[in-house]
Amino acid sequence: AELMGAVNCVVLRDGKYIGENTDGKGFLKSLNTVVSPAGKSIVILGAGGAARAIAVELALENASEIIIVNRDESRALSLVNLLNSKTNCKSEFHPWAKAYEVPKHVDILVNATSIGMAPDLDAKINIEVSSFRPELVVADVIVNPPMTNLLKDAQKAGCQIIDGLGMVINQAVLGIKYWTGEEVDPAIMRNRLLEVL
Repeated sequence: AELMGAVNCVVLRDGKYIGENTDGKGFLKSLNTVVSPAGKSIVILGAGGAARAIAVELALENASEIIIVNRDESRALSLVNLLNSKTNCKSEFHPWAKAYEVPKHVDILVNATSIGMAPDLDAKINIEVSSFRPELVVADVIVNPPMTNLLKDAQKAGCQIIDGLGMVINQAVLGIKYWTGEEVDPAIMRNRLLEVL
């Protein structure tokens, strides 16, 4: 949480309040069900709070490269500079002024923007879908809908996909564990979420 500069969960430990951030940890747990980020080249779309938390966790898990794609250069460079100065991961900024083409060497693409989230279901990310390859893993942090336009396009291209439900469920599992010490069943949470979405 300190490295990310954000707290989303406060825990009382040994009489002291400790700030935690479950965003990146929740995403990482979801990603690890498909692929480990260690040694991988990763593109993150967006540079907001979720992108920051995810990027830091991926860097700490030994991702080899993280490319931040964003319209706001100053926000993206702030994240790039953090990763380059505080982790062993190489990071760079790519401007997002036109349809983004995923570089051929990239292993994982993460959408950490809200583009395509309900109620704006018709919104599409400005990306060259033709640059998707079957060996690319595509993850989206959006929960509603679980199957975003980005994930539909990636699935059509033969990519492995990861929806945003895993991240939010893993965040909840971590939060409950921090607050109560209890382990909860993520499968029950996922099934209930799917019922209401």
